Amino acid sequence: MNQERLMKILLSPIVSEKSTQMGEQNNQVAFRVLQDATKPEIKAAVELMFKVKVDTVHVLNLKGKAKRYGKTSGRRRDTRKAYVSLSQGQEINFAGESA
Repeated sequence: MNQERLMKILLSPIVSEKSTQMGEQNNQVAFRVLQDATKPEIKAAVELMFKVKVDTVHVLNLKGKAKRYGKTSGRRRDTRKAYVSLSQGQEINFAGESA
């Protein structure tokens, strides 16, 4: 796979109460990814950027909500999330604290 493409696949980590709880219980990490990213590309990108071993990748497509701004109606953009399960003993630390 193209290394330049892999570096652009992951847009941002999802850091929320739900994703933190999911990470503690299931050893998973959530990311926002490109709309056209595939599971093998996401797996390769996480392994390349964070030097961890990935078990599985689950992908979720979210449709953008319809919103109104006064008289004008519009939509938020569609997003794609990836839930990445890490191998036993692997960890990704976004806080930047070293253990």
